Amino acid sequence: MNEVKAPLPTKRRPDWAALIIAAGLMVIAVVIFYDMLHVRALANYAKIGPTTVPNIIAGGLVLLSIWTAVEAWRGDFPERERQEYGPVIWIVAGLAGQMLLLRPLGFSIATGVLFAATAAGFGRRKLWLSLPVGIVLSFVVWVIFAKLLQLALPAGPLEHLFF
Repeated sequence: MNEVKAPLPTKRRPDWAALIIAAGLMVIAVVIFYDMLHVRALANYAKIGPTTVPNIIAGGLVLLSIWTAVEAWRGDFPERERQEYGPVIWIVAGLAGQMLLLRPLGFSIATGVLFAATAAGFGRRKLWLSLPVGIVLSFVVWVIFAKLLQLALPAGPLEHLFF
């Protein structure tokens, strides 16, 4: 008799990136729980206080962390596509540029730089066009928040030119 043998299932290795994500989720949950230990309840008689929602969020993060770790250990995550580092570098550079330029040049120009770098990260490499568009859009946002809503956003030379 010829028996047909089923092929042995290939054992997948644990997904180490997902295990690191699970550990990160657990660290965030522990930080939230620890921080809530130092929050004093304003009224001890109330069942819902200032620590209720953060504790629920931390509990949810613990559950997500455990679930992610189990799935990672079993190797049940689908194969991920290869990471493209160019767009990530553009966006991180834009964020760094915004942080560095925010105080000396103001909100509009700094956020315009972030806009242009993010657009470049998404494939729109015409910086000569995306930079001025980003500055104009950021200026409109600055006017709405700083002038209409009276919120404090850093003003630079462009904002001082008009206001």
